[in-house]
Amino acid sequence: MQQGWIRTHQSDLAAVYRLLDGALILGALLVCTLVGGIALDKDWLIAGLTAVILFAFIGESLELYRSWRTESFRNMLLTTALAWAVVCLLLLLIGYFSAQAAIYSRLVVGSWFCLTLFGLGLWRLALRQLLHYLRVNDHNTRSAAILGVNQAAVKLAEELQRNPQLGIRLQGIYRLPGHDGDTDTVAPENSHLLAGDLEQALSAARAGDLDLIYIALPMGEARHIGELLAALGDTTATVFLLPDIFGSNLLRTRWQRIGGSTVLSIYDSPIQGINSWLKRLEDLLVSTLALALLSPLMLLIALGVKLTSPGPVLFKQRRYGLNGHTIDVWKFRSMTCTEDGPSIQQAQKNDARITPFGRFIRCTSLDELPQLFNVLGGTMSIVGPRPHAVAHNEQFRSIVSGYMLRHKVKPGITGWAQINGWRGETDTLEKMHRRVEHDLDYIRNWSIFLDLRILCLTVSRGFVGKNAY
Repeated sequence: MQQGWIRTHQSDLAAVYRLLDGALILGALLVCTLVGGIALDKDWLIAGLTAVILFAFIGESLELYRSWRTESFRNMLLTTALAWAVVCLLLLLIGYFSAQAAIYSRLVVGSWFCLTLFGLGLWRLALRQLLHYLRVNDHNTRSAAILGVNQAAVKLAEELQRNPQLGIRLQGIYRLPGHDGDTDTVAPENSHLLAGDLEQALSAARAGDLDLIYIALPMGEARHIGELLAALGDTTATVFLLPDIFGSNLLRTRWQRIGGSTVLSIYDSPIQGINSWLKRLEDLLVSTLALALLSPLMLLIALGVKLTSPGPVLFKQRRYGLNGHTIDVWKFRSMTCTEDGPSIQQAQKNDARITPFGRFIRCTSLDELPQLFNVLGGTMSIVGPRPHAVAHNEQFRSIVSGYMLRHKVKPGITGWAQINGWRGETDTLEKMHRRVEHDLDYIRNWSIFLDLRILCLTVSRGFVGKNAY
């Protein structure tokens, strides 16, 4: 096994990360005090050392110092920013409750907070690029093998070969006893991935030539998996399970411990724990800002609705929210009726129920603005799958696979499906299938950055569409 001049153990890199983080926090403080013309006395040193200690503890709690080899830099940067933001908040609270805040310059403190955040992100980017360069050139690499021949194994092998910057060098896919026929499922262009049989893989692992081993077997073969794990217990390789059962139906997974049992979630929400706090903060900030900016426009729309047709300005409709619970969703009234019964006809092109002014606010999505109050109240999010009327949910849940999984997150005012053109009337089953596909894709790949991207695309192209009527 080829060894690079940087050791592959994450504990070494994690120690480097911790030392550099502490040095950068103190270095940024020194720079800010020098520029601000303030002596770095014991009070400032106490603040700096407190920040280093807090960042170390919070970084551990957020798993900031785990291996990021196979994870995106975006997630790494977000975790780093969150850890430093918590440190800044705690420092401010400590200063306030200890009545010591007055001895610190606000300008220097603010500059220190910003400079440190910039530095923490910048040096991580630099180190990541260095590690990518080294790994592409066969340093800081790990040797891997896949046990089992199936489509999941081939897909993983292709991913590893397409991403040499991960530093995982695949030795090949190895056949398992009783599965010789599985090699027929491998396309001719991927035949080079086949490396041998189980005994060859075990020999390489026992000799220390394999660092990572991925077992690609259906979960139904628990006995076979147990035998492989027992055999691999005589090696020092890190073993992963690559279950070949779920395919595209996989939504969001995580391992959990229940007492002495380990379980794997299949249909789960990505917005839990810290993610739920980030999502809620995003909703509160964006909805508050939007209401502050758009309140004059909303008053004009309300006046337009009232003057152009008889009836209430607003109407609410029962829709499914998080986990399928019924919520009341608010809209500006755009029709002569306010349907909310067991059977509701979707708005169609040239629909006689739509008022002239209602047609304008529907085409521009301005009728959805009252849902900002739903977001403030916590029943909706700014970004998420669009909520459907209860009647439409009951209609489609039995004929569209995975339909109800849309409700694993809060519904949104805008969403991934809407900015990709799947908004408005779903007069065909195909349209609903495509909308649900995009909604589930959003849940699988959710991140704050994806939400921000959707918001930007909504502003540029999401308000007006050919299917909005």
